[in-house]
Amino acid sequence: MAAGSFEGQYVWSPAADDRALARACMDVRAGRYLSAHEVLRETREDFEVRAHRSLVLASVAADSDLAERWLAEEPGPDAALLWARVAMLRALRMADADAGDRRQGALARIAQSACERAAKLLPDDPTPWVAQLALTRLDRPQDPAPQGLLTAPAGPWYLLAHILRLDPWHREAHHRFLSFFFTRYGGSSSASWDVAAFLSQRAPAASPLRLLPLVALVEDYNPSALLADHTWEQPQWISAALSIYHQWFPRVADYRFTPVLDLAYLAHALFMAKHEFEAREVFTAMGPYASRMPWSAFGDPEEQLTKARRSCGLPVPHGG
Repeated sequence: MAAGSFEGQYVWSPAADDRALARACMDVRAGRYLSAHEVLRETREDFEVRAHRSLVLASVAADSDLAERWLAEEPGPDAALLWARVAMLRALRMADADAGDRRQGALARIAQSACERAAKLLPDDPTPWVAQLALTRLDRPQDPAPQGLLTAPAGPWYLLAHILRLDPWHREAHHRFLSFFFTRYGGSSSASWDVAAFLSQRAPAASPLRLLPLVALVEDYNPSALLADHTWEQPQWISAALSIYHQWFPRVADYRFTPVLDLAYLAHALFMAKHEFEAREVFTAMGPYASRMPWSAFGDPEEQLTKARRSCGLPVPHGG
């Protein structure tokens, strides 16, 4: 199913229109890793796709022993990367589920060791280092912030700097780093706002990293606050959303695969800012593909997405 078409139902798969990845996910569910090996091996020079594919595959493999079995049977950089991603997800899920569980520390150490192993096998690949960055919300490193941030929030700045030497505009690295400062992980609203602004302003005008303040805005959403839903109608947020729409959105047509999550944040911001015409174009570019964020921050994601699409005059699922 191609992006740009809508045949009556949303497709929630994070693989979206990456058909090779979707097939690999099916194989992983069936206990086979050959196609996972293929889709990771062919991305060794495309770090953005490699990060995305490895994370999606790990989310499917995390509840089985496939990653461990692959690493034992055919060790190599791609097997090591999937194992690092799986170990990372398990450690983070345990931390989110029960901060007092005694297994949490052991899982974090296993994940750290897996990331280090993967990094040694392909030293120029930022992906294992990004997995380590995701783990920093468990041990909360406090490196001093560089100049240019109002609140000077301490955090894993040295690790981020290493990753950015490998890939200056790595999407997941920036999002993982920003999430370190989210209130739910022990940060603060002021720090997350400051970091989002700092990182986005460094990025080129046509970069999807310009979306980072909109991500922080959703994260900080408080439905009980006065006029909370009108926040996106403030001039600064209208300007931010329209700038991304004019600068980054035209480049989406050149992507190998539809960047569903980034498009969802942009469509949401435009919809909330009452720019339905622009939001309609972004929704159309997404086709049937849907992501739970940012919609789940406001209620049931399917209901919220349907509400926004209907407001923009677009088709919604049958009975939706």
